Amino acid sequence: MSSTTADKLSDLKVKLEASKAPGNPKAIARRKEKGLPTPRERIDMLLDPGTFVETGQLARQPGDASNPYGDGVVTGHGLVDGRPVCVFAHDQTVFGGAAGEIFGRKVAAIGDLAIKIGCPVVGINESAGARIQDAVTSLAWYAEMGRRQEPLSGMCPQISVLLGKNAGGAVYAPINTDVVVATEESYMFVTGPDVIKSVTGEDVSLDELGGARNQVEYGNIHHVAADEKAAFEWVRQYLSYMPSSCTETPPVINPGLEPEITEDDRSLDTFMPDADNAGYDMHDVLLKIFDDGDFLEIRSQTAQNVITGFARVDGRPVGVVANQPLHLSGALDAQASDKAAHFVRVCNAYNIPLVFVVDTPGFLVGVDQEKVGVIKRGGRFLFSYVEATVPKVTVVVRKSYGGGYAVMGSKQLGADVNLAWPTARIAVMGAEGAVNVIGRRQIEAAGENAAAVRAQLINFYNEHVATPYIAAERGYVDAVIDPSATRLEIRKALTLLRDKTVYKNPRKHHLMPL
Repeated sequence: MSSTTADKLSDLKVKLEASKAPGNPKAIARRKEKGLPTPRERIDMLLDPGTFVETGQLARQPGDASNPYGDGVVTGHGLVDGRPVCVFAHDQTVFGGAAGEIFGRKVAAIGDLAIKIGCPVVGINESAGARIQDAVTSLAWYAEMGRRQEPLSGMCPQISVLLGKNAGGAVYAPINTDVVVATEESYMFVTGPDVIKSVTGEDVSLDELGGARNQVEYGNIHHVAADEKAAFEWVRQYLSYMPSSCTETPPVINPGLEPEITEDDRSLDTFMPDADNAGYDMHDVLLKIFDDGDFLEIRSQTAQNVITGFARVDGRPVGVVANQPLHLSGALDAQASDKAAHFVRVCNAYNIPLVFVVDTPGFLVGVDQEKVGVIKRGGRFLFSYVEATVPKVTVVVRKSYGGGYAVMGSKQLGADVNLAWPTARIAVMGAEGAVNVIGRRQIEAAGENAAAVRAQLINFYNEHVATPYIAAERGYVDAVIDPSATRLEIRKALTLLRDKTVYKNPRKHHLMPL
């Protein structure tokens, strides 16, 4: 037994050293052979160098002196770009990273700390879920961890990083965070292929069931990174656009740059193709109308007919929702609606203004879309936009038809400033479809001249109906602008709206279509 101060210090060093690699030696060796980082090495990839402060390093399950320190999770806090962040990382070498009582206490405690100080929480996940040998205790502490997510949700950014295999509670917890990031080699599922086969008889591969790329399509993962280093760099970029909490403002970076129209701006005056149906990459527009071509895309690997991501205007973060003509001609569908609705709600929660850039023929039609609930899911997108109280600016660059006009930042749904390029087409539907309906009798009566009459009607519709000037005359568009002025007009609009305040009614909550 230690009796002197020197003995006590020596005993502490022994305990701390043992706590750094408490897992099964064989498991540690296997991971080392594969080149997999330890939990602390992963945390170091995320945080600013030398800023990690560990909490609960010597915590362990009572009752048995051989129980490992840490209980399968490393918790603590540090800095990202100089701002506080709470973090936890599963240790797969201890009980497979499964959650037990002390594990749960540590993660719950780091969540409580984040609530107190108002800072983001990043969870680094590689876990088998609940610890079977802990029975109901493990389930109880999963519930305790989950309870901490609700007060944090929308108050402080919550980010989950999925590495390796994750099952059960280790996927239910991440899905309730703001964004889920994974590597190419990661998996997430409620139960693995073996359990599914024994219970249902279904034979499914690990990749098909829970591979990261498939989970992106299922709507459960927001970004897939090439490797762990890229995943943590993406998280750092994401946090650079976020405030520490909803009561603060995001970082302002390089304001005041390029206050005049530039050559890049002028290139937009000749950018839009003359043909309404000609394709172009919306990214080429976005890179020119925000600061320094700065853009972090969210969910870029799914529903590519709509683009969502973060940019900066005069150094301040904004959330961008834009149609992508290269995919489904920019039409909205059920999956794109979910993607956009989630993004809008994230931006609204953290007081990040929204800029919509519009070129859409409307909602995608078809039996398949009806079967997957495009009505309800499109309704959620609409509802999320209406409820958003942040500054909202819309720029219509080409098509804005039908329901797409409404949900993509129309003034009637609450946009604060609506701008349009002269190339904008704003109407119930495109000229070809409209003429088929309203000009059918004229075309039929034209006989051999039907093609020429149809062409004349289409030209008339485009010139006199589907123009931005009809919308401008009625006040639905605030200004028709030169494309080259877009960047500076967005800057002026958001400067004007910086102190926008919306007083909400006293209801408990609205009822979104779920």
